Parts: sequence; structure tokens; C-alpha cells
Amino acid sequence: MSPLKQLRQMIAPYEKSDSAASVWQLLNTLPPLALLWYAAYLSLNVSYALTLLFSAAAAGFVIRSFIIFHDCCHGSFFKSKRANNLLGYLLGVLTMFPYEQWKHAHNIHHAGSGNLEKRGIGDMWILTVQEYAEASRWRKLSYRIYRNPLVLFGLGPIVLILFAYRFNEKGARRKERLNTYATNAGIVVLYALLAWAAGWQSFLLVQLPIFWISGAAGIWLFYVQHQFEDSYFEHDPEWEYLKAAVDGSSYYKLPAWLQWLTGNIGFHHVHHLSPRIPNYRLQGAHEAAPSLQHATTITLRTSLKSLRFNLWDDVNRSFVSFRDGKRLIAQRPDAGIEGKHQAELRPFPVARVAAAPVKARTGTSGE
Repeated sequence: MSPLKQLRQMIAPYEKSDSAASVWQLLNTLPPLALLWYAAYLSLNVSYALTLLFSAAAAGFVIRSFIIFHDCCHGSFFKSKRANNLLGYLLGVLTMFPYEQWKHAHNIHHAGSGNLEKRGIGDMWILTVQEYAEASRWRKLSYRIYRNPLVLFGLGPIVLILFAYRFNEKGARRKERLNTYATNAGIVVLYALLAWAAGWQSFLLVQLPIFWISGAAGIWLFYVQHQFEDSYFEHDPEWEYLKAAVDGSSYYKLPAWLQWLTGNIGFHHVHHLSPRIPNYRLQGAHEAAPSLQHATTITLRTSLKSLRFNLWDDVNRSFVSFRDGKRLIAQRPDAGIEGKHQAELRPFPVARVAAAPVKARTGTSGE
């Protein structure tokens, strides 16, 4: 039996949703989010520092809501496809991500994560050392700006969520286009009601911190769980699904309260191995398969090192900083030859359906 089949056999019992557990997760996520939003609003009459504290807590529950949305995209939160879709549509309004569009991009990400020939949809913009050496000055500058933490996590939520996901990609399916329009309309109605009930100034003072904190934290979670020093990226002929899942995704070992708040997404290696496992069973699957416990483990402290990992060195198979990349380029006489490995210029980060050929739009679903 192949290693992949052995692993799948070990985790198969965890690939089933539990309706009671799913409903309980909704109850311990959505009502607390609403209460924290209301508490943040009431605290405006006391202290804005207190408002920011409540807003930060509410942002955590927005992230938890997004993890449920994410499970719906994989069809793993409920047994019923209709229930997953309905909940996904509703949570798409709450989290500001159009369900069909994000599901399409994310499934493509799963189908080709770590494959150097399948970058560009549903992932971060990554250049190899060779590609960076061959890039024009404008492309290098664009890439450096993109990878700057202040841009990636500061402006990222604004560009990605407020603007990029409000539009459909060229060639999007009709169902996807209609869902994006419906999600946008739902957001307008929800925010208009909140602004009417609380007053537009109070609404902005409460909602803007929630939006930015949850958006920045979400981008960070996606970033850090694939961008660690000895991650896995391979060219298509050598790419392997099992290695991409276990070696190319980290185990983000978080404090218990953060693990709960982020819906166990730190067990990202397990999730990539089997997206059918609902978030509340990821830890159990991790503990049931000894080989999964050897995945790269990062903590809050060690994860900060990933901020300096900017280029993938496909010779030594590791992430390097811009400085180390420059040194490697100087040591390799064939680096910098124009036109060999130009990577597509990405518009902005994380899980966005990037401009891509029609063929990519009809890729493997990954569900």
C-alpha cells in the first residue's frame, strides 16, 4: 500500500461531519460575534480604547466564521451539499468573500499547491531566485512592494477584500458571477442596516477595526502556513500531492485559545491532505496518524521568521531573503538570463482568482 493510501486510511474516520458539532460551532461563533459588536458599539460612550478591545475580540470571531465558510467551500461542514452552500452564501456576506468565486480559487489552490507551474490562482505571489534574477526592474520593484509586510498585511485587506473580491474575473461562470453580485448586494444591505441602527459614524468606528484586524490576521494565517524555510515547491514533473500537503503546509502550533478561535486551521498539513475533514476534527486526525506529527511545526515566535522569506530557491529547495537571493544570483553565472522562467505578475495577495488562461479556470476542483 502506498504511503498516501496508508495516510488516507488512518484519517478516513475523521472525514465525516457531525451535525451536532457543526450546529454547536455555529452557536459558539455567531452569537458571540453579534454580542461583541454590540458591546463595541455601547463602549463608544465609555472609551474608544475599550471599543478597540471589543472590536479586536469580534475580529477573532470573524476569522472563526471564515473558517466555517471555508469548510462549507470544501463541503465538509454539513453532510448536505445544499446546507453547505446556503450557509456558505450567508457567511460570504458576513466575511465579505463571494462563496462561489472563493471556492473556485481555493479548490485550484488545493489541487496545485506547491506546484511551480500552477502558481497564480488562490495563492500568494512567489518568485523563485532565478525568476527574480531575470525580472525587469519594474517587476522586481513591484514584487518587493508586494512582499513588504506593511503592504501585505496593512493594505492587503483593503485591496483584496474591499476591491478585488467585489468584481468577477474574466471568464467566470454564470453561477459565480451571480453569487458575487448577490454577495455585494447582501453586504450593502447588512452594512446599511447597521449604519442606520447605530449611526454611520459609530458604525465605522466599530466596523473598520474589525474589518482590518480580521483581514490582516487572515492573510497572515494563509501566508505563514505555506511560507516557511523548508517548505515544498516543485516543478510539475516532480511534484507529488502527498509531499505538497505534508511538507508544503505547516503545523501552526498556537496557544489553545487561539487554536479554538482560528478553528484549528493551524493543522494545515492535515487540511491539505484531506479537505473533507471538518475543522473540529483536524486535531483528531493529526493525532491519529503518527507521520503527520512530523510535519514542520511553527509557533507564534518562530513564525515571525517567515517575514524574511521572500524568494524560493529551487536549487536548494528553501525560502531565502532578498539579501540571500542577491548573493545566490551573484554566485550563479546562468542567473539573470532573460526570458527563461518569467512568472506572471500578480495583482495582489492571497486566495484571489488571478488573471489566468481559460484552461486554468476549468482546472481540477479539488473537492
